[in-house]
Amino acid sequence: MTDNRADLGFADALEDFNASDWMPRAPAVNEKPPKVATEKAAAAAGFRSREPQPEAVKPPVRTDPPRRRRTGRNAQFNLKARPETIEEFCAIADAQGWGLGETLERAVALLQREHGHAPEKKQNR
Repeated sequence: MTDNRADLGFADALEDFNASDWMPRAPAVNEKPPKVATEKAAAAAGFRSREPQPEAVKPPVRTDPPRRRRTGRNAQFNLKARPETIEEFCAIADAQGWGLGETLERAVALLQREHGHAPEKKQNR
């Protein structure tokens, strides 16, 4: 076996090789135009910014009174009702200053007084 390698034909290219041509270059300086110039160009092109304008930002207006309170109630009760019934129920709660849970408890107490306790269970025959 010989130590000589086969000639691949790159000898001339290696003699002319300059490693500095392959060194990383310094990054180009990103010179951005001033913000005022970009805003003018955008306005001239008809671009509308989606950024909120300071005078346009307003807090949302609540139309319903806040009903969240810490009451110790931790069970959820979901049911379907007609919109009118829900509106009336909430109107009663708001007029009395009660939360919805408290209004339900008072309604159940009133129904128990009016109609008695839960109906008796039917016996299986």
